[in-house]
Amino acid sequence: MKKFIIVISFIVGGYIISNYAYYHLGIYVDLHPDQEVTAFMKTDHEQIYMEGENGYAPFEIKGVNLGSGEPGEWSTDFPIGEETYLRWFRYIQEMGANTIRVYTIQAEDFYNAFYAYNKDNEDPLYLLQGVWVNDYVQNSHRDAYDEDFYGTFINDCRTAADVIHGQRKISLGRMASAGSGSYTHDISQWVIGYILGVEWEDITVAYTNETYHDMKEYENYRGKYMYTENATAFEAMLARVGDKLIEYESRRYKQQRLVAFSNWPTTDPLEYPDDVTEYFMKCGYVDVEHIKTTEEFLAGQFASYHVYPYYPDYLSYMSSYEELGLDSISFYMTEDGKLNTYRAYLTMLNNHHNIPVVISKFGVSTGRGMAQRDRNMGRNQGNMSEQEQGDALVKCYEDIQAAGCAGCCIFSWQDEWFKRTWNTMYAVDLKRTPYWSDYQTNEQYFGLLSFDPGEEESVCYVDGEVSEWSEEDVVSVNGDMTLSMKYDEKFVYFMVHKKGLDFENDCIFIPIDTTQKTGSSYCENYGLLFDRAADFLIVVNGRENSRVMVQERYESLRSTYSENAYGYNTYAKENIPEKDSPLFVNINMILQTATPLIYKKPNAKAETYETGKLTYGNANSEDEAFHSLADFFCKGDYIEIKLPWQLLNFADPSRMEIHDDYYNGNYGVDYINIDKMYAGVGDESQNGRISLGTAALKGWGNNVTYHERLKSSYYVMQELWTEEE
Repeated sequence: MKKFIIVISFIVGGYIISNYAYYHLGIYVDLHPDQEVTAFMKTDHEQIYMEGENGYAPFEIKGVNLGSGEPGEWSTDFPIGEETYLRWFRYIQEMGANTIRVYTIQAEDFYNAFYAYNKDNEDPLYLLQGVWVNDYVQNSHRDAYDEDFYGTFINDCRTAADVIHGQRKISLGRMASAGSGSYTHDISQWVIGYILGVEWEDITVAYTNETYHDMKEYENYRGKYMYTENATAFEAMLARVGDKLIEYESRRYKQQRLVAFSNWPTTDPLEYPDDVTEYFMKCGYVDVEHIKTTEEFLAGQFASYHVYPYYPDYLSYMSSYEELGLDSISFYMTEDGKLNTYRAYLTMLNNHHNIPVVISKFGVSTGRGMAQRDRNMGRNQGNMSEQEQGDALVKCYEDIQAAGCAGCCIFSWQDEWFKRTWNTMYAVDLKRTPYWSDYQTNEQYFGLLSFDPGEEESVCYVDGEVSEWSEEDVVSVNGDMTLSMKYDEKFVYFMVHKKGLDFENDCIFIPIDTTQKTGSSYCENYGLLFDRAADFLIVVNGRENSRVMVQERYESLRSTYSENAYGYNTYAKENIPEKDSPLFVNINMILQTATPLIYKKPNAKAETYETGKLTYGNANSEDEAFHSLADFFCKGDYIEIKLPWQLLNFADPSRMEIHDDYYNGNYGVDYINIDKMYAGVGDESQNGRISLGTAALKGWGNNVTYHERLKSSYYVMQELWTEEE
């Protein structure tokens, strides 16, 4: 009996060890070393091809980037379930897309759903599998040959190959920025290729190249499938990683597929004038033309770029494109005299390469806030309606085709509440971003699919229909005027009722007090008096001249960007506003600091725009007149208003966390919590002080509610891509 137990123990132990080595470590024995390697994708100098019944035929990538986040969850938790994926895949294919691109290894639910969707589908969806490089590693002291960078990169590539072949198990937390689970479904027949890496930090590229600039073994690489010519050390690192991935998949699975290395304008291979290079501190270049492939690599390589129409738009600062290889700048002028720098840039990229170019990430945001302005074509990073988003995507797609690119992937499929943006991240609690929808942070709204607050519908729609309002929502009464208020995960809603309202001629004022540490009981701009110290003032003055204003001491832009926007340090004693200053100012948002190049003046102030300006329109997505950026609407004696939380200096409304006084020991943005705010209503005929009533506030913590809605832009792209078929 004892011997039997020992034998069984050895068998079980051996199985556990071998199972772990095979499925967790990727250790295998090649049982068919002479088996032929196959590839169902291949490339030439310009196009990508897919094998079919009649041989290889051109294949244009029409894709969407699919993130891994849902409201109330961080993307790194990979919370999306199989049922949701199946629904999304159907939407994506019905839009006319043929490819999904993911940035990293997803949780097993994604691959299970992908297999289930495709296995009996005569017209399957295809996949571009990404391999991520951890942000912390890339932004640390490490160069690209550090084991934490290079070694991990190679291992993660091999893991990605195992995942798509259904031969991997990943323990929770083992891989940074990747999913986990048991990957048992072989989806390789629908995986057209890999995109390796991320948007490279130029300083990491430059640091690597400088560290190894005189060590030729780091620049000259000769692999079985990839080799380099005149490469930098960073480019040679990419060639090594690509070669190891191709070798691994060829030996273990007898398959090959397309390979690309991620890139973007910050590290593009083009040379720019000195002033552009210096201002944008363009110090790193990645040119995959220096990475060559041998005849052993059957599939082929393509160049992958993330290119948006607004950033960084180097060509806007140049008067001639001849030094970049384009004959005439006039060729890129539209019929109405606008310079299409996006098409020009894409053409330069395509001309530079002798392999197909895929714009694997492009898009515009429907967020209310804006971070970059496309000064030429108006395809801005934010502050675009859903219809404008769709129109911009169509124009970008037309430019991509005209430039000769082999395909593209829209960014992105779904909105992502957890995202942050450079010009608003100072104003919000970055540890809490998944738990509310910040309409001022444009990065959250690139999706074709929106997550709107409420399990089935939102608590309010700004459309003039007031049936959702009740007596319980009334906050303040002033003669023949009443003010009501409610809120959800995205907006604070107000409704004004005034008997006999003359919208075109009446001017309505709504003072708001959020923090008792600042504010003024007098607004000298309009000669108004309040019975509490107000921090904000909503001014409803017709369709074109309505806005939200803030007491100057509580202006968030000034707290952080006063030197950029105004040319002075607001924390110098002489520049600190009085605690009860009666001056209310416009609410502005910073856009860019490249103004010295625009205006050719070294001391030009940063560009800003008035984000507190209110847009008139119907904000109900079910209405034919729907305008997604509409802030207020009037019908009869009623005015409805919706304001994004951040516009009122909330850093995390899920816990009712707002900005503290910027100057009383904080010297910047810090937070306090509140459980009530105060608001009132008046007009130009107001006698005496406007009384502010109490509005109770209770956060929702981590328990967010939301429902899906396909944006107008989805249907615009659907019309374009399905008509092409």
